[in-house]
Amino acid sequence: MYSTVIITLFIFVAFIAVVSVFISAAVGVDFSPVGILSGALVLALIFMLIQFAISPSIVRLTTRLRYLRPGENAWLEQTVGKLAQEAGVKQPRLAIVPDQTPNAFVFGNSSSNMTLAVHQGLLSQLSEDEIRGVIAHELGHVRHKDSIVMTFMSAIPLIAYVVVRAAFGFQVYGGSGRRGERENGFAYILLAGIVALAVYFISQLLVLRLSRLRESFADVFSAYLTESPRNLESALTRITYGLSIAPQDTHGARALFIADPALAKQEVAGIIQQKSKYDLDHNGVLDEHELELAMEEEAKSHWRSINEAFATHPPTFKRILLLRQIEQEIQSRGTGTQNIYSRI
Repeated sequence: MYSTVIITLFIFVAFIAVVSVFISAAVGVDFSPVGILSGALVLALIFMLIQFAISPSIVRLTTRLRYLRPGENAWLEQTVGKLAQEAGVKQPRLAIVPDQTPNAFVFGNSSSNMTLAVHQGLLSQLSEDEIRGVIAHELGHVRHKDSIVMTFMSAIPLIAYVVVRAAFGFQVYGGSGRRGERENGFAYILLAGIVALAVYFISQLLVLRLSRLRESFADVFSAYLTESPRNLESALTRITYGLSIAPQDTHGARALFIADPALAKQEVAGIIQQKSKYDLDHNGVLDEHELELAMEEEAKSHWRSINEAFATHPPTFKRILLLRQIEQEIQSRGTGTQNIYSRI
């Protein structure tokens, strides 16, 4: 995961340097390369800090969550408190989202000020053991500071996109000055836009890879914290199926969720098309066991491997297979392994 962060940051710094030089040449301003780079990085940092500051408010407004009052849900409070203590993190504030789809997420801009939001559908559709697995997963995000890291990293392709729009917008509306100078300026601005477009695409893929990695790390954290990977495995199967049949449109904050509703619909739709192949008892309905077997079979698809590069979450079948490997390891060696993330 660290290598992905370092590569993304390196590309970002190089992008800022190249675009700064092109824009400087386009407007005919002669500054030192160090001065140009420093100024551009300061502006980019300000942009990131603004996004970092307002992102929790945006999440609260878009999800319509409601914070729980003390004692309102004693079981949930006790469960989160116990798991947070075992995870070595401060207990996050608890909130309920008035949504009947099974999902959960954490957000915040400080390790000491995180919110764990649970959908009503998760509490009503999953067992207590499965909910524990989901909560441990979300506490893994808190432990790894994923919300903070992803807020900053996701700003990189956004900055590149803004530069692309500005560069090509400048080409359309033009500028002032003599014709020769204007044409030279257009050429440099066009080059800046092309570089920004390439960086946007590459950095977006890297941020998506980082998002998938953080989900896998949180899955592993949950498996070892609860010492029962089967709980999360069963929860992911239920969540994926529940999201696949939900009528709601895809939510804008889906990258935060434990499972992406759009990906769930896509995964289950592919399986349903071959339902007769996976319906082992021929009753016309795929139960959880049959759905898990179908996901394992789908893991062999090369097309899904390519499609995965554009997803915020790993495919459910990969997450289930990883949890099963951990379950076998726990049964044979216990939970005392030194590097719990070695299988990712």
